Amino acid sequence: MKMLRFRSPSIRSLDQEVLCTIRLLDDSEISCSIQRDTKGQFLLDHVCNHYNLLEKDYFGIRYVDPEKQRHWLEPNKPVVRQMKSQQPYTMCFRVKFYPHEPMKIKEELTRYLLYLQLKRDIYHGRLLCPFAEAAYLGACIVQAELGDYDPEEHPSDYISDFKLFPKQSLKLERKIMEIHKNELRGQCAALAELNMLQRAHSLETYGVDPHPCKDFTGSTAFLGFTATGFVVFQGNKRIHLLKWADVSKLKFEGKTFYVIGIQKEKKLVLTFHTSTPAACKHLWKCGVENQAFYKCAKSSQIKTVSSSNIFFKGSRFRYSGRVAKEVIEASSKIQREPPEVRRAQFGQSRSFNSLSHKNLIMNMEPLVPALPSTNEYEETATDNGRILLTLHTHTHTHTHKRHTPMPSCHRPLESHLGSPLCKKMHMHNSQMERRGLGYYTLMLDLIYLATLSSIYVEFYVHL
Repeated sequence: MKMLRFRSPSIRSLDQEVLCTIRLLDDSEISCSIQRDTKGQFLLDHVCNHYNLLEKDYFGIRYVDPEKQRHWLEPNKPVVRQMKSQQPYTMCFRVKFYPHEPMKIKEELTRYLLYLQLKRDIYHGRLLCPFAEAAYLGACIVQAELGDYDPEEHPSDYISDFKLFPKQSLKLERKIMEIHKNELRGQCAALAELNMLQRAHSLETYGVDPHPCKDFTGSTAFLGFTATGFVVFQGNKRIHLLKWADVSKLKFEGKTFYVIGIQKEKKLVLTFHTSTPAACKHLWKCGVENQAFYKCAKSSQIKTVSSSNIFFKGSRFRYSGRVAKEVIEASSKIQREPPEVRRAQFGQSRSFNSLSHKNLIMNMEPLVPALPSTNEYEETATDNGRILLTLHTHTHTHTHKRHTPMPSCHRPLESHLGSPLCKKMHMHNSQMERRGLGYYTLMLDLIYLATLSSIYVEFYVHL
């Protein structure tokens, strides 16, 4: 009788290396190769070693799946098992747990990384600020990146070089310049960043990662978890704050998320509905992790929790890592020579225009509804009569206007350029995307001469 030998394909594939690219908080990137059984903690440690970062418990690796659902990379599971996208993998290094008191952070390096995260939160509309607070935070950023105001180096519109807020008015820029000139002189970058952290952490939306959903009335709401507890926003107004001590259980079933707690000595059940079951599970896991991190006194107190009750077979999950009190205690014992802080250059960090639509999903959702984002070409007529054809892969559309007015025309692009040229553009776009290029703007100036009129077309491709 002939014996047959079988080899497990999973064992053969363990030797195959997988390339991972991790985008850092200043938009730079680092890459590394991992084995198929490498766990998520390896990637977080790799980034922390790159920075020489010890206070790493506040940070995590975020990624997005092909359905545009965000996830935090779980440290105790193999990376390949968690990623559903095609190789090479792209992820983002972000702040996962915002320190309740940033002043207790021991090292300047950690404070700088938190500063970069808050700067992103401000720009993407997650950290909402009244006018006065916005002006002060903006001035701190300018002081940290430019230093003292110098009339010989800084023209009257130098604040416009900074893309600080989603809607940056001239009035706000003037107030930022006033504070920068008169109140922050003499502050080094580290001190300006520290002042920014101190002011930002007192805002209601500090540390809020907004999860869009619907409440029981069908109204849009944004849920979040902070060091204080569970919060609910409608528009820009906080309508619920349930402290962690009063939250008894978080659970989900399908697309429905429940928060069960006690308020004014009465049982409270809040019900919300997400767009997909995956979004609901992600929301639940974020809640479980935040509650464990901020509420528990020791990591040994953390228990495995179930997503539902005994009559429904749900997911089970346990936060693995140190809790906030342990992190603060460990930070106080750091006695090494402070590591060098390699700050991004002004031109590298002043704008987030290089962020692609995928980055914006991996980072957190804005509290205010964003413009619809699609992967389709849209043809629109601009104020000066030109046709603007844009490939939307960006929630913030950037248009570069020229001053020369052009005649309007509303015919489809293919009728002017011809379908072969359009197909060629599509092919070029696909090739750039396959090569993993982060962001390119391709502008083709085409002049079409017809008998009665001429057409000017700008073509932008955002990757």
